[in-house]
Amino acid sequence: MGSIELVQADITTLTVDAIVNAANSSLLGGGGVDGAIHRAAGPDLLKECRLLGGCEPGEAKVTAGYRLPARWVIHTVGPVWRGGRSGEEEVLRDCYRHSLEQMVRLRAASVAFPSISTGLYGYPVERAARVAVQEVQRHLAESPWPERVVFVAFDPATYEAYRALLEAPAG
Repeated sequence: MGSIELVQADITTLTVDAIVNAANSSLLGGGGVDGAIHRAAGPDLLKECRLLGGCEPGEAKVTAGYRLPARWVIHTVGPVWRGGRSGEEEVLRDCYRHSLEQMVRLRAASVAFPSISTGLYGYPVERAARVAVQEVQRHLAESPWPERVVFVAFDPATYEAYRALLEAPAG
């Protein structure tokens, strides 16, 4: 089974095979982690993203990493929080599932995930972290790819939400 790590860092600086971009449906850049990834990767990322025709919530598409230390960027569109009764959890689960499926397809050994949908899209961090950890643990129990998953927290509150889940006793 692969390993899970937690760091508080700028995802664009990590040396992993792939980073996941919490993108908007156009894939053409935006705020938060999406904007940071586009700025760090350079203009060629935007050029490639224009060829992809956007992305539906819950789906995942792959591009090269360009100027990033990561070889690939997996773009996924998380749900906008609408109170939790509009299918947000299933869409968020799909973001992790489809991103991890791309890792298997690429035979990529390591991936870094931001906290998808918890910024501008307003998903409560504790609830999003639970979904992320559950989906990654489930996937790692069933697949040899990736070997290493890094959850990347941008701020202390997000770090603490993930830490509490990852350090909790199993069961």
